[in-house]
Amino acid sequence: MRNELTKKDIEKMREEIEYRKLVVRKEALEAVKEARAHGDLSENFEYHAAKKDKNQNESRIRYLERMIKTAVVISEESGEDEVGMNNTVEVYFEEDDLTEIYKIVTTVRADALKGLISIESPLGKALLGKKEGERVQVTMDNGSSYYVVIKKIENTVDDGTDPIRKF
Repeated sequence: MRNELTKKDIEKMREEIEYRKLVVRKEALEAVKEARAHGDLSENFEYHAAKKDKNQNESRIRYLERMIKTAVVISEESGEDEVGMNNTVEVYFEEDDLTEIYKIVTTVRADALKGLISIESPLGKALLGKKEGERVQVTMDNGSSYYVVIKKIENTVDDGTDPIRKF
């Protein structure tokens, strides 16, 4: 699977990798060394916890490197009057008589609870490229669908404050 990422997503991932290699890795190795010095490793909880932390850090580094290696770099640019990457969109859900505001982001930054929806989600896919005032059909993976109306599109610039989702 190839993840669609922006140049800024990749930049943030590289920064995290560097931090994990230079700071977290050093701290984790020191914690393992210190815990090992406490004696019997079979019953040493600190040692096992330190090893687990070290392994999780190494796993995160490998994950980020793999994401970057297999990424498809996408543009953040969109038409002035259409939904695109990093745009904030006010959407009216007809069935629920409810209005919600979402920011369109890449999958690694998606967090529906914070109003960040992925360009690969059913709603994100349906909204991309559409214009203010359009009635859009959103089709779910199971084949069901619903309609939304785009009330407002705000062309926002990615200021880098949306975090890369940690796994």
